Amino acid sequence: MCSMKTTTCLDGYAMQGTGTFGRVCLCREKSSNTFAAMKILAISDVIRLKQVEHVKNEKNILAEIRHPFIVNLRWHHHDSCYLYMLFDYVCGGELFSYLRNAGRFNVHTGNFYTTEITVALEYLHSHNIVYRDLKPENLLLDKEGHLKITDFGFAKKLTDRYETWTLCGTPEYLAPEIIQSKGHNKAVDWWALGVLIYEMLAGFPPFFDDNPFGIYEKILAGKIEWPRHVDPIAKDLIKKLLVQDRTKRLGNMKNGADDVKRHRWFKGVDWQDVYYRRQKPPIVPEVHYDGDTRNFDEYPETDWKAAPSVGETEQSLFDDF
Repeated sequence: MCSMKTTTCLDGYAMQGTGTFGRVCLCREKSSNTFAAMKILAISDVIRLKQVEHVKNEKNILAEIRHPFIVNLRWHHHDSCYLYMLFDYVCGGELFSYLRNAGRFNVHTGNFYTTEITVALEYLHSHNIVYRDLKPENLLLDKEGHLKITDFGFAKKLTDRYETWTLCGTPEYLAPEIIQSKGHNKAVDWWALGVLIYEMLAGFPPFFDDNPFGIYEKILAGKIEWPRHVDPIAKDLIKKLLVQDRTKRLGNMKNGADDVKRHRWFKGVDWQDVYYRRQKPPIVPEVHYDGDTRNFDEYPETDWKAAPSVGETEQSLFDDF
């Protein structure tokens, strides 16, 4: 899902976000009185921006999976104007906001979120799904403080070739093989995890430049500057995730995610406790009720406009939606 914000929208629902061609609205089901987040995409914009495959991938993948640390898709539908996806409402806000407010996370906090992400990536990869968009903006906190990975627009189910060539993702988080168009696989998610751990502990990503091409050059050069305060054991894990040769990258070798989970930065971690959410979260969001929107930025409602209907040919692209 896109970043969540607040305004007003269709049928009086509260808006919770905006993206390139979609919105996320806060909804409440009348019969059960439970809250949900409705992602609404204009079909005309999805087609114009050549996002048909990405949107269908997102729906198909989310309809297939269920996991404690992945946002839950409840329902999907379309009419002549829009595509609709209804998700559980995750009311704690983006990890990005907490990281920016803190400047950087301490070792315990970074370790906690890394364990939950690792378990989620292990699950996705076991289903031959590559996520391809790991970053703080796509990690939401629930009311207890546990993570939920959201926005599966770049996710893809790998075929028998176990590789894909699409250039997509956030520049600072792209693995070298994506930039070089060599074909990539699940290894790109482990690279992105290394970038994320660095950003959580340092307060900024390891490869940064005002120009995307400058970022790509730094990624391919592979030179990383290390702030003195970064924990040396975490630094060792990051180095093993940010390996240029994907065949030697932690998480993508013979033992898969187990190699990551056995790293000494996770010494003492009970991975069953992680999966069953028994760990105590380091950050507990301020939430007064299930539909609370205080943890998201406000967004002007004037930006919302109705989308035109599309013809039968265009609608047929989403017959299975």
